[in-house]
Amino acid sequence: MALSANSEPENTYLSEAEYLATEPDLEVRREYINGNIYAMAGGSTNHNILSGNIFGEFRSHLKGTPCVTFMSDIKVPLKVSSGNNYVYPDVLVDCSKIEGKSYFSNSPLLIVEVLSKSTRKRDLTTKLLRYINLPSLLEYVVVEQDFVQIQIFRKKTDWKDEFYFLGDSITFESIALTLSVADIYDRVENEDMDEFRQGIVVFDQPENDG
Repeated sequence: MALSANSEPENTYLSEAEYLATEPDLEVRREYINGNIYAMAGGSTNHNILSGNIFGEFRSHLKGTPCVTFMSDIKVPLKVSSGNNYVYPDVLVDCSKIEGKSYFSNSPLLIVEVLSKSTRKRDLTTKLLRYINLPSLLEYVVVEQDFVQIQIFRKKTDWKDEFYFLGDSITFESIALTLSVADIYDRVENEDMDEFRQGIVVFDQPENDG
């Protein structure tokens, strides 16, 4: 997706009811965390490519199943003591039946966030703690864009994280799909991928017989 939440909240405090009443009519999506509003700003090309690569692979793999892949425009309610927070994951998979006019995913099976400087702290702290308390969630995936690293938290291992790098393959166990890290970062421009591509080019060059 081409969106990332601004690091600083807007000054206006809104109740949950006020947020829900105003959100559908706005062109700019906003996350709602503990009464604070975070407007979704334009993201980098790398952010967009990573989200699109993952979304495309998930959607293709899940075609013909009850599971649906969403990118950036579907809110996930997160329970808190005072009610709910609402966030827009970069990519999510939901295998429950969602009505066509709904704006919400109440039972995400798999959530992916692509990190940016403005969202890193929230994605790895506040959102992480909220996400792992979702009864339906089996995997939370965190993807770096400035270098190649994917971090996955899985419910079956009590949310202990695992890291994946170039040369690795990842099995998204909740949807039974295996992808290489290189494929996930296809067309992404960063130092790790530049070096990786240079290595592939050298490897593929024909040997000089002369």
